[in-house]
Amino acid sequence: MRWDDFRSSDNVEDRRGDGGGGGGFQMPGGRGGLGIGTIIIVGIVGWALGINPALLIGGLEAINGMGGGNAPQQQAAPRTTPQGAPKDELGRFAAAVLAQTEDVWTELFRADGKTYQDPKLVLFSGATRSACGGAQSAMGPFYCPLDQKVYLDLSFFQEMKTRFKAPGDFAAAYVIAHEVGHHVENLIGILPKVQQAQARASSRAEANNLSVRVELMADCLAGVWAYHANARFRILEPGDVEEALNAATAIGDDRLQKQSQGYAVPDSFTHGTSQQRVNWFTRGLKGGSMQQCNTFSGAI
Repeated sequence: MRWDDFRSSDNVEDRRGDGGGGGGFQMPGGRGGLGIGTIIIVGIVGWALGINPALLIGGLEAINGMGGGNAPQQQAAPRTTPQGAPKDELGRFAAAVLAQTEDVWTELFRADGKTYQDPKLVLFSGATRSACGGAQSAMGPFYCPLDQKVYLDLSFFQEMKTRFKAPGDFAAAYVIAHEVGHHVENLIGILPKVQQAQARASSRAEANNLSVRVELMADCLAGVWAYHANARFRILEPGDVEEALNAATAIGDDRLQKQSQGYAVPDSFTHGTSQQRVNWFTRGLKGGSMQQCNTFSGAI
């Protein structure tokens, strides 16, 4: 993937090495609704699947009638944080991919008569704070709609190589683009509707199904980004698409459940099968249209 000859975004907060965001890491769920054991398990699932753990926790609270579907809020501690593009290679890579998402989504929103609001990318090591609560590396990358920031510990890319067997620059870019896809969902009003629908859900399976739709839409939007970024910047090199498809396959619910317990339980899926994730990313990549990414079909 070509990236090092393009601009880097200044919408980066580099919290690496700041000692966990000030005051140490605190688990989300401070209202006491979910037990700490449940929250830890959700964090592990989020790490394995690379999703927003706050959305999972909010969904669980909604199902249990404890939180109205809203993620627990926690005010970030004020501190001086380096702003702008980092100087190290991995930091520059993340900032360059973010810049490409800014350019693509700004243009697509403008063409639809709307204004795109750039998200912030927070780079951290180990643990930090977000408006959705505490965050740590074990949760994996996630998007917090309350502060419109993507949280990323860059060590996750090494985990992709070793644990998920999904190496490559474009596989890593797919992860960032997927989280930015959640930001797009938030801007167009999808995430608030999903939280409301989860609060009304009659079963955990129904709430999980909504989560699957959110994640598959973000996969499709990541494909839309890749389509337009390649058309504009010619970022793709031989083997890049295969890298992203390999990553999408590696983090399918069915694949992960079979690896961990030997069988899959479809009602517990929160992201979709490997084939679904590949199909929706490919759909966005081939068509380049946001309108093709509607995974809800009247569900919300």
